[in-house]
Amino acid sequence: MVAVVTAAAVLAVPTGTSAAVVPAPETATLVSANPADATPHARDGETRAFAQVGSTVYVGGSFTQIRQTASAAWTTQRYLFAYDRATGTISTSFLPVLDGAVNTLVAGPGGTLIVGGTFKNVNGVSRKNLVALDPTTGAIVDAWVGRSDGGTVRDLALHGNWLYVAGAFNWLNGTAHAGLGRLNATTGAIDPTFDVNATVGRHETTSYVWTIDVSPDGNTLVVGGNFKFVNDLPRNQMALVDLSGTPTVRDWSTEKFVPPCAAPATFVHYVQDVKFGADSSWFVVGTNGGSGWPAAYCDALVRFETAAQGAGQLGTWVDYTGNDTITSVEVADNVIYLGGHFRWVNNPNASDSAGNGAIDRLGIAAVTPATGMPVNWNPRRSGSASMPAGTSNWGSSVPVLWRGTDGLYFGHNSDGMGNEYHGRLGMFPLTGGRTIAPKNPPTETTGNLYVGTGAGELAKVPFDGTSLGTPATVSQPNYTAAGATWRVADRIYWSHNVAGTPTGSRIDISLFNGGAIGAPWEASGYNDWFNPAAMTGAFYLDGRLYYTRTGANGLYYRYFEIDGNYLGATEFTLPTTGVTWSTVRGMAWVGGRVVYGATDGTLRSVPFDPTAAPAVNGTTVTVVPATAGVTWSTPSTFFSVQ
Repeated sequence: MVAVVTAAAVLAVPTGTSAAVVPAPETATLVSANPADATPHARDGETRAFAQVGSTVYVGGSFTQIRQTASAAWTTQRYLFAYDRATGTISTSFLPVLDGAVNTLVAGPGGTLIVGGTFKNVNGVSRKNLVALDPTTGAIVDAWVGRSDGGTVRDLALHGNWLYVAGAFNWLNGTAHAGLGRLNATTGAIDPTFDVNATVGRHETTSYVWTIDVSPDGNTLVVGGNFKFVNDLPRNQMALVDLSGTPTVRDWSTEKFVPPCAAPATFVHYVQDVKFGADSSWFVVGTNGGSGWPAAYCDALVRFETAAQGAGQLGTWVDYTGNDTITSVEVADNVIYLGGHFRWVNNPNASDSAGNGAIDRLGIAAVTPATGMPVNWNPRRSGSASMPAGTSNWGSSVPVLWRGTDGLYFGHNSDGMGNEYHGRLGMFPLTGGRTIAPKNPPTETTGNLYVGTGAGELAKVPFDGTSLGTPATVSQPNYTAAGATWRVADRIYWSHNVAGTPTGSRIDISLFNGGAIGAPWEASGYNDWFNPAAMTGAFYLDGRLYYTRTGANGLYYRYFEIDGNYLGATEFTLPTTGVTWSTVRGMAWVGGRVVYGATDGTLRSVPFDPTAAPAVNGTTVTVVPATAGVTWSTPSTFFSVQ
């Protein structure tokens, strides 16, 4: 993972007057990891698009045959078909005939199905790449006048009655448009006020727009593809268009899509998919391209902030796969889903192998929008032990992830998902999913500071945010060989020296409600590469584990995802002034302040604001008056209300 406030990595530390974006985790709803059993199957090619009109689901792609079940005979139905959402029964009335692949589908106004792709004819009538169909019969809606001149329509996005069209074309409805246009969704008529053109392909190729999305508030269009200019402004692979008035190119650009990735002849452009978050304040980009990071965002998932302005924009965070492609992204219910032929996420430290921090995710994953870290959802792109003859477990692409009314639909170019047979398509239902509630340390300012005083022993010291009470010694036999400790919700996480572990220590978890500390268990085996014993103090807040470490004079952080207990692969340095972090021994976050001990045994506190630069200003350090019998010089310190 890479974030915008790292010093040691490739991104710049914010200036003294700038503020870092620190997204906070929000309540999220995950779909089930068990695909629905009733969805039909397709053969050959791939599924590229879904739409829903009423209770019917429409499926588009480059496939040529379909069937109801794994044992049913194949029926020829090229590029587009429909089935009942509840039963999975394939429609026998919606049977349009197209002579080319379908790339994108939109449920249009007035009960229409708008189709974009690489076809020339529909139902024997000339309709180049763009057509509106009756969703019941598949007949052409003759009154809908949208047309493309050739090439391809790659993507469609609908907001209100505006239909945004993207692809490899130079004309729409007989009007010159390079790669982008906007139509009246009801009639198909061109909007003459939308004059935004993406031009000049990379590496001396023909330009095209590959992917678009409109923010839910309708004010911004994000554009990705093979271009170097938008309206003659330098915008390499990505641009934002302001839609709040007459459409204009936003003052927003990034250099992270300018350098080539591993094989520019193959990966001419590497922006593959884009999606906005539900509140329109951010968007996410999925890429391919092979090696090339950190100079370029190759084989990565990247979050950007919509409100940012100017050149040189950097990702709020970047999740690298370790040289594997991401081909699709979807944002739903405060979860980002991604699909492709990747094998890991959180993997910036290796290429084509699992490096320190890598989390196993075979071809499909779910991550949190706050940090880009994976959550505990891992269906895997793999088939059953008894796949039908002629099917494949694994393919190069998941061209589409789409959140329908009942779940997350997936289209791929293989047949295995969730250890089951799902030929070219399927759906993860909302039923059987779960809610992820964000967790944090106590927000109260009055409670107790705990500090290790010996093996299996803690001092419990009342603390009101400014002063200490009378300590009491508490025996905690489960809390031995302990180091840096941090409280989250109903438990403590702590560094535990354990013989035989890869580093000699590991992150353990114990339940704690103010009484006995519970028996510890390992947070996650995916963290075995990390040596928590090197931390001299730690606290958790909003998806980040902040810590100091032996022999270093900085306040560091890594992302830490509570749902799965996964530790981020990249260490970041927080901008601070005036605190000698190398002397810190034990830390806690209490009511917006870092309370910390030191090698001199003194307890201090200082205001903490991770969005500010500096996040900690040492001129505001307060010394907490000492209490008899307690020395604040051990990493095993934490705050709890109980």
